[in-house]
Amino acid sequence: MDGLIGKKIGMTSVYDDQGRNVACTVIQAGPCAVTQIKRPETDGYSAVQMGFEDAKEKNTTKALKGHFAKANVTPKKKLVEFRDCEIDKKVGERVTVADVFSDGDIVNVIGTSKGKGFQGVVRRHGFGGVGDQTHGQHNRNRAPGSIGAASTPSKVIKGLKMAGQMGNRRVKMQNLTVLKVLPEKNLLLIKGAVPGHKGAYVIIEK
Repeated sequence: MDGLIGKKIGMTSVYDDQGRNVACTVIQAGPCAVTQIKRPETDGYSAVQMGFEDAKEKNTTKALKGHFAKANVTPKKKLVEFRDCEIDKKVGERVTVADVFSDGDIVNVIGTSKGKGFQGVVRRHGFGGVGDQTHGQHNRNRAPGSIGAASTPSKVIKGLKMAGQMGNRRVKMQNLTVLKVLPEKNLLLIKGAVPGHKGAYVIIEK
């Protein structure tokens, strides 16, 4: 198995071997239950479906109740498929953080970034604005400036950096280092920042 579902707990810092204080993110990784194993001959592709964190039965649809009952697991809040991965577990068994990760592993973490709402170009893209208020400039310090040419091409080019919705997007942080694995508490300490708010679901993959 090369991945787990987790929940972002928050940030802290630890001391490394050289005595440096290193910022890290604390993630509750698992335990996850194997809810389905998909195979090419039956499903058209190979994948392992896992569930994380128990959900109330009253908040689970009938279809999902049957799905979880078939796997002989309690209802789960979060379901994720891991494509093309090998697993030595059977449907209904648990996968813990110690089964997948160890100290020093390099991982990718996928999550949804914090939503910032509608933002201007200075905050969203780091524009410098007009700068001075000389030569008749008025209230233009944070303006985007020109957004297109004249009669050629007579339009605004797609993908131009402008004001708009910022954050609340699926983000993949690559090549992060696992500083420490705490199997008794199902915790991962990952060097650096991870997208999402406290309590947000994340996917950790090797």
